[in-house]
Amino acid sequence: MATNKVEERRIDQFFSGPGARADEWRGLVEAAKGWTSGSGDRAKFEQRLSQLAITEEYHAYPGPRVMAVLKERASAGDAAAVLALVMRITQSLQTRSFRQHAGDWDVHEDAEIEMPDLLPPGFGDTAPRRPYFETLIVTGLPATSWPNLGAEWRKLRRPSDAFVYEPVFVGNFEDAFCGAMLNPDLAAVIINEGFTQRSRHDAPILRSLTASMDRKDTGDSALALAKTLKRIRPELDIYLVSNQNVEELAGNSEADVVRRIFYSVEELLELHLAILEGVQDRYETPFFDNLKKYAQRPIGTFHALPIARGKSVFRSDWIRDMGEFYGPNLFLAESSATTGGLDSLLEPTGNIKKAQDKAARAFGGDRVFFVTNGTSTSNKMAVQALLAPGDIAIVDRNCHKSHHYGMVLSGAQPLYVEAFPMTEYSMYGAVPLKTIKQALLNLRSEGRLDRVKMLDLTNCTFDGHVYNTRRVMEECFAIKPDLIFLWDEAWFAFARFSPFLRPRTGMGAANDIEAWMHDPKSIEIYEKHRASLGDNPSDETLLNTRLLPDPRQIRLRVYQTNSTHKSMSAIRQGSMLIVKDVDFHTVEAQFKEAVFTHASTSPNQQLIASLDVARRQMELEGYGLVANAIEIAFAIRRAVAANPLISKYFSVLGADKMVPAEYRASGFTDFLASGVDWGQILKSLKEDEFFLDPTRLTLVCGRAGFDGTQFKGLLANRYGIQVNKTSRNSVLIQSNINNTRSDVAQLIRVLAEISSEIERDLAQGGPNAIKIFDARVKSLMTDVPDLPNFSHFHDGFRGDAGDKTNEGDIRSGFFAAYDAAGCEYLRLNDPEIDRRLKNGPDLVSANFVIPYPPGFPIMVPGQVITQGAIDFMRKLDVKEIHGYNNVQGLKLVRPEALTKLRDNRSRTHGIKAAAE
Repeated sequence: MATNKVEERRIDQFFSGPGARADEWRGLVEAAKGWTSGSGDRAKFEQRLSQLAITEEYHAYPGPRVMAVLKERASAGDAAAVLALVMRITQSLQTRSFRQHAGDWDVHEDAEIEMPDLLPPGFGDTAPRRPYFETLIVTGLPATSWPNLGAEWRKLRRPSDAFVYEPVFVGNFEDAFCGAMLNPDLAAVIINEGFTQRSRHDAPILRSLTASMDRKDTGDSALALAKTLKRIRPELDIYLVSNQNVEELAGNSEADVVRRIFYSVEELLELHLAILEGVQDRYETPFFDNLKKYAQRPIGTFHALPIARGKSVFRSDWIRDMGEFYGPNLFLAESSATTGGLDSLLEPTGNIKKAQDKAARAFGGDRVFFVTNGTSTSNKMAVQALLAPGDIAIVDRNCHKSHHYGMVLSGAQPLYVEAFPMTEYSMYGAVPLKTIKQALLNLRSEGRLDRVKMLDLTNCTFDGHVYNTRRVMEECFAIKPDLIFLWDEAWFAFARFSPFLRPRTGMGAANDIEAWMHDPKSIEIYEKHRASLGDNPSDETLLNTRLLPDPRQIRLRVYQTNSTHKSMSAIRQGSMLIVKDVDFHTVEAQFKEAVFTHASTSPNQQLIASLDVARRQMELEGYGLVANAIEIAFAIRRAVAANPLISKYFSVLGADKMVPAEYRASGFTDFLASGVDWGQILKSLKEDEFFLDPTRLTLVCGRAGFDGTQFKGLLANRYGIQVNKTSRNSVLIQSNINNTRSDVAQLIRVLAEISSEIERDLAQGGPNAIKIFDARVKSLMTDVPDLPNFSHFHDGFRGDAGDKTNEGDIRSGFFAAYDAAGCEYLRLNDPEIDRRLKNGPDLVSANFVIPYPPGFPIMVPGQVITQGAIDFMRKLDVKEIHGYNNVQGLKLVRPEALTKLRDNRSRTHGIKAAAE
């Protein structure tokens, strides 16, 4: 619904995303309608237009010419003509038809308007179209010359060009920055010398943001601007045009951020061709391109894939419907061959290798492995390749089960660390940095720090907790400078393409640390820090101090796994393992073995192609897609909170509910809290130990009388709405690059309908119905079981663990379950469990036991079971518990088998000690 209130806009309100621009134009349409009908007036329209015009300067369409005509019509008082033009512009922006249809750029009322193709290919006739992008041109020339410059650039277009682009001109550093932030259609930037520093518009948040970006040069130099733009939009191609000594500039190592340097404007055509070539480099998908060519060739198949070419499908009377459903290309592109341009995933040397190299560039790593059976496999590959039997890995106990199974495979000893609990919502958060440091310091005090090889954490967590990755790595490097980091970012791959979230990714932080290591000032900063600690600082001092590592000692070894299919346009199970490891050459052979161990010899060609294409999309339009996903999440938060009926029964949890105050030093509470602005959000992103991923929304449904599983089923079965995970009293909603505002409207309509039904049922049911409802809400929101922590491994599986730490030999515990005679079962409510908990002998789990929800292992093989774990399981009302047999009960290692294991361990250690 339109409002007459016009809020003052600043150029740095760029966090709202592309949808906010569409809302502004729709608001302008409503203002024009009001002026035309008489319910509004010209002044209100012009005020709104004036505010909108500020940020429209950073977009090619509608552009200065069309905007000037709009202002002229408004000044002339022609309300009808104003309304017609505003509606045309708004429709063109909404459908994006201006990218293909020249008529949208024509201001004449009789201009032909072509309707764009709104259906996907295959749902109607679609003509070939050239992808459209925009190029930001930073220049010191006066704005009066920009229209003529734009005309000169357009003359360079040729019918043979693969792409078409429009120039956008700015004249200063701050406008260039805002243009890069505001315009998701940008694919290239040309920086000429002679521009000024400050925008004529108000931009306080912008200036605080640029100040926080560690800029070493605050001047107006072209190279300083290039470095700043590359930091916020690393996917952009940047070109420098200089009339200085370009040879010297080209030899400057800091000019690596620039794709190419040109001397003055002597080669405008070459610059035009360079721009197209740069976009083509990102557009190229080596494997997918060759797969398409392969599918068009006549191939005789004499190998083990009858479905290839589709003959067995399309010639069948019984399964032809599958071919008709999927279409012929799926089968024409199927093959088990690795020749003919298709390459081998196990030993890539051709187009898969090229595709992986492009992915490494896109995601900030040195190399990438494509994985076709999910991030479960990516995690196991990394753990197997990087850890050997007896190595210690510090692991989040609540991480995905693939990490635990990876420890079993490698024989490494997990030292489990606990995340902070959110008992009220039956979920865990993330692992506090102090907990991680304490584990490292304990190992150091026992002389076993050399055994620690890896820190294995989930970022972001299932429920959206994002680590301060740079701080975690820096403080851990200060204690152990060669520690390997494995960041499971299955749910966070998209964050690479947000300048606000990127620094909190594993690769984003690794690149920032690498840049700091190479900064000559880093040694001086470190030496001051070391002096402040004094000689031989105590563990307590180290634990409670923000530590800095010695940049000369760091061995930067960072691994990041991404579920590409979870947040990008990849087919299910598409995953990437991203590597930034200075010592990768020492583990390359192990990685090959891990690939051979886990990768199928018959990978799905379409899945590999989708990984290639997903990278292309994110490099060319990921910035805008991610901004839209964040905006969609904000729209859901606003709509739920603003609706009196919905908010009575449902709520989206903010940071104040999801992150304890001790981990929010900035004081940030929620994106929608009163008085919160983007300056505070930026402060939280930079300083707080944990930050909430804005695209992950915990929707509490317990106050509506639904447990998470029940509500998830209701949404899916009755309304066709799919949500993510559940907890005892909530469901997780995840916005992604696929969502639209229509999706938001449908969700809000359904929540309103359910809320209305609750109101009606309570009103009609009388006091007894209200009593029953209140009791149900209390059981879901108040009577929640305490969350059990990891206890410890039984002595039989402790290996040579120290006194202060609780790592254990999970591999031996896992395979103890293979000895049927050495195991027993006890039903959950068997009195024998209570007797043994009180009097012994220990109850020791032979399995992983993983209830869904919450989805983390409350028991692992070899773990001593506590009263808390049993109480939690007895209170669970979920149907799905992996590793637990409802008929037989808990699978346990028998006491006599444990005694034998412990005795064997003691003898082995005694022999080892004697030998030493």
